[in-house]
Amino acid sequence: MQQADIAVIGGGIVGLATAYNLTQRFPERRVIVLEKEATLAQHQTGHNSGVLHSGIYYKPGSLKAINCRAGKQAMEDFCAAEGIAYEICGKVIVATSPDELPALQRIYERGQENGVRCAMIEREHLKEIEPHVAGIKAIHVPESGIVNYPQVCERMAARIQERNGTIMTRAAVTGMRRDGAQIVVQSQVGEFTVNYVVNCAGLHSDRVTALSGQQPAVKIVPFRGEYFEVKHEAQHLCRHLVYPVPDPNFPFLGVHFTRMIKGGVECGPNAVLAFAREGYNKLDFNAGDLWETLSYSGFRKMAAKYWQTGLGEMWRSFSKAAFVKALQRLIPEIQADDLEPAHAGIRAQALAPDGALVDDFMIQEMDRIVNVCNAPSPGATASLTIGKYIVEKLARQF
Repeated sequence: MQQADIAVIGGGIVGLATAYNLTQRFPERRVIVLEKEATLAQHQTGHNSGVLHSGIYYKPGSLKAINCRAGKQAMEDFCAAEGIAYEICGKVIVATSPDELPALQRIYERGQENGVRCAMIEREHLKEIEPHVAGIKAIHVPESGIVNYPQVCERMAARIQERNGTIMTRAAVTGMRRDGAQIVVQSQVGEFTVNYVVNCAGLHSDRVTALSGQQPAVKIVPFRGEYFEVKHEAQHLCRHLVYPVPDPNFPFLGVHFTRMIKGGVECGPNAVLAFAREGYNKLDFNAGDLWETLSYSGFRKMAAKYWQTGLGEMWRSFSKAAFVKALQRLIPEIQADDLEPAHAGIRAQALAPDGALVDDFMIQEMDRIVNVCNAPSPGATASLTIGKYIVEKLARQF
C-alpha cells in the first residue's frame, strides 16, 4: 500500500491547479494526483475552446465572478512566466434584435460591477472591430483572450513533479474507506493511504463524492457541445471572439465564433443531452449513464420545463442547415460549405433535485475531504484561483 499526505482525484485543469497550489504552499507534504485516463486533461479541459474569460457574465459576488477575475490574471501571469502562448484578442457580445437589448444592458452592468474593462458600442463601432458581424449594438470586451489549456496542464504537471508530487494515470478511483485518522483510496493501480482527499473528478465528481461517504447535493448530467471549424478561405469573417446575447435561463452562452490560439476559427457549441458521460459522438451510448440521468428527478423536472429548447438544440445537432442558420444571426455571410465538423466536448452540468441548473462553483466539505462538485466554465480560466481557494479550505483542517 502506497503512502501520501494528500490525494487529488482528477487530472484535469482544476485538479492539477489544486495540486500545483498545494506543492507551492506546502512543499513538505507529499501530493499524489490520481487520473483515470492514460494522459492528463482528456475530458472537459482538453475539449474546451481555450477562451480566457473576462468575468462579464457572472453574478457579482458569486464564486464564479470572484475567481474568474483573479484567475484570469493568475493564468496570464503563469503563462507569461512559463513561456506559454496566449493572446488577449478581445471579444464582442452582439445583440441582433431590439428584444435582446435589455439583456445586453444587464450583462454590461454586471461587467461594470465585476470590474471588467468593457464598453457598450453602436453598430458603426462594431463594424470597425468585426466588419462581417451583424448587430444593432454590442459590448466590446478588449481583455478577453485565448490560450492552450492542455499546454498549461502539462506545465503544471511538470512543476508538481519537480516538488516531489506524483501523478498516476490509468488510476481510476473505485472506493474510499476510513482507517482511523487516515483515508484509504482504492484505485485501479492499488490502494493509497492518505491524510486528506480532494475530489476534482469533473464529469464523475458526484460519483466520487458518494464514494467519499458524502451525499452529493447535485447530479452531474452530461451535455454534449458540438463544434464546426471554419475553413481557411472563410476565416476572415471572424477577427476575434464573437458571442450572442445568452439566454438568461441557461448557463450556456449560445453558438459563437472563437479564434483559436493554434490558428483557425471554431464555431459552436450547441448543447444536447449526451447518452454517456463521455459521449463525444452522437451515437455513443452507455445504458448505466443514461438511466442515471433519466431516472433522476432533477432531470425530469428540468426537461419538463425546457423541453422545447432541448428539441431545438437536438435539431441543430442533426441538421447542419439549422446550425448554420443560428450562426448566420451573427455572421450572415457564413455558409454551410464554409464549415467542416470539428471536435465535440462534454459539459458536466450539475442539476439540483428541483431541476435547477447549478451555475456557480459548488464545493462540499467533510472531515479530511473536499469535494469539488461543480466547476463549470470559467473553471479553466479560474483554475489557479479555484485551486488556491480549495487549498485554503483544506489547510484549515491541517
